[in-house]
Amino acid sequence: MQVTGINIINMKESMVRAGKSIWKSFPLIFGTILLISLISVLIPRSFYMTVFSKNIFTDSIMGSLVGSVSAGNPITSYIFGGELFAQGVSLLAVTSFLVAWVTVGLIQLPAESAILGKRFALLRNITAFVLAIVAAIVTVLILGEV
Repeated sequence: MQVTGINIINMKESMVRAGKSIWKSFPLIFGTILLISLISVLIPRSFYMTVFSKNIFTDSIMGSLVGSVSAGNPITSYIFGGELFAQGVSLLAVTSFLVAWVTVGLIQLPAESAILGKRFALLRNITAFVLAIVAAIVTVLILGEV
């Protein structure tokens, strides 16, 4: 394989763009880590155990409900989900939380309704909520964690 001057320029440009992207996301990731640290100190572990009961149906629904209300992006959801899992929350609840966090958006529902239409926005969010539960159950069944 021969490397040409154009390929090197494209590679350098790509590296600069990737570096800028990482630099821009650093405050978000750092802020999320600080917020999770604060939450983990303020909320006792017993709270998670009362909310998530290790029941396949209630855990998936509760995880999806919490994720639906807490809008976020994928990068921060992985960090937050890992911390929940470390606190003893079941994989089922964490998975449904992560999927709902990224796909269901109750906070942005008014804006989505205004732009895409009320019916479409409601149907999309309801479908995403149900599929978050289904995806969590299927994932945990595949991994044999139940």
